[in-house]
Amino acid sequence: MSALVQAADLLREVAGPHPPLLLDVRWSLQGPDRAGHETGHLPGAVFCDLDADLASPSGEGGRHPLPTSEQLVQTLQRLGIDAKRDVVVYDGGNASPAARAWWCLRWAGHDRVRVLDGGLLAWVAAGGELQSGDVAPTPSNAAQVRLGQLPTVAADDVAQARAGVLLDVRTAARYRGDVEPIDPVAGHIPGAVSCPVGAVMADDGRYLPPERLRSVLAPVLPASSPSPAEGTPAVTAYCGSGVTAAQMVLALHEAGIEAALYPGSWSEWIRDPSRPVATGG
Repeated sequence: MSALVQAADLLREVAGPHPPLLLDVRWSLQGPDRAGHETGHLPGAVFCDLDADLASPSGEGGRHPLPTSEQLVQTLQRLGIDAKRDVVVYDGGNASPAARAWWCLRWAGHDRVRVLDGGLLAWVAAGGELQSGDVAPTPSNAAQVRLGQLPTVAADDVAQARAGVLLDVRTAARYRGDVEPIDPVAGHIPGAVSCPVGAVMADDGRYLPPERLRSVLAPVLPASSPSPAEGTPAVTAYCGSGVTAAQMVLALHEAGIEAALYPGSWSEWIRDPSRPVATGG
């Protein structure tokens, strides 16, 4: 089943008798975009703070470690998410914040979540109206969290080659180590394959259709790859801190490939100076 919903379809759903809960997850490296939310958001959408709601504080686990079970229960209760509630998440159009929200909810056991393909810009282009101000969520006391419903790998799994094909989804320049604008060490994890996430996105900010995704991903996921060892995912994605990598996991899902996430990603990997670093192509 697709993890995406198109804007035209969402317009019909929100006008129906059982509209989904809408989560605005606009965010950038500068932080959550609550000001953008208050300026204009999908009608009824509540704001979800990626840093506070979908990550633990930065530290040894990287810049965006996964949230704890207790943290997610509180977040789901506050936002009004329970097992019977359909949820649609969206961002400003860069796709990775919404993908992180989709991934976190799926990882926590909430299957009824989709991403608005193209985000806010697609909604406006489809004729959707915007609402200003803040929206107070209606809390739920029935939130349930079952962590581990999507696969993850840890740094030790990566180091011991238990991560299958390891995709580095950052830009090619960051992969090579030519530049590093965010983290203190440049380069990539040895053995990782460069697959910038921009390659799976269309110019309008939407994901490529499944057949195009499979074509784009084919060179980095050769069909002749040997079967992974038991307990080893076939594919794992990583980025700088586990946010953009969720976007690649979603794209792989749309292509029919269920991939693992390395949540700590590069920002965790480099915290241990004994871990090797590679540069170049």
